[in-house]
Amino acid sequence: MIPHLILFAGHAGVGKTTLAKKAIATIMAKAQGCYCFLDKDTVYGRYSSKVMALTTGDGNDRDSPFYLEHLRDQEYLGLFDIVRENIELGVNVILVGPFSKEIQSGLFFDPVQLRLPESTHIRVAWIDLSQEEAKRRIQERNDSRDLWKLSHWSEYAKRRVEPPTHPHLIRFDNTVFDEEQFNLFLKQLMG
Repeated sequence: MIPHLILFAGHAGVGKTTLAKKAIATIMAKAQGCYCFLDKDTVYGRYSSKVMALTTGDGNDRDSPFYLEHLRDQEYLGLFDIVRENIELGVNVILVGPFSKEIQSGLFFDPVQLRLPESTHIRVAWIDLSQEEAKRRIQERNDSRDLWKLSHWSEYAKRRVEPPTHPHLIRFDNTVFDEEQFNLFLKQLMG
């Protein structure tokens, strides 16, 4: 069996988790296989909150320079370890998180760099949404983990990058959800 890794990536507020959860039943039915669902915020949310509260006094911080320097990369390395363990056990993975730095570097397009079996079938979904609409949705969801972003929007916005062009990068515009476009998007992800 060829192992599969499907990544739902993009900036905050674009709808990564919502789309991944909407997609998982279809993906598992078509693949006739089991998938482990890993969302960065679920896996590390409570842990990071405790660490940030102990170190900076702000348990909601996920964007400050302190967080980025001392915690962010460790969270991502831990996620990759969990992905690797599942793939090695024959369990496919759907992974949700921003991952902009890793996508920019090309890391997610090479199973060898991820220390996964070379045959691993990797698909990366990049969820597109304008900065203005993402900010509106972040304000609307009213999540305390977004307070730093909203208070420092101009600084945060500089980190919003355009992903590189790559054959394994599949883009989905989530401005207005369209079921037909979503189904085409899922076919690309599973192709």
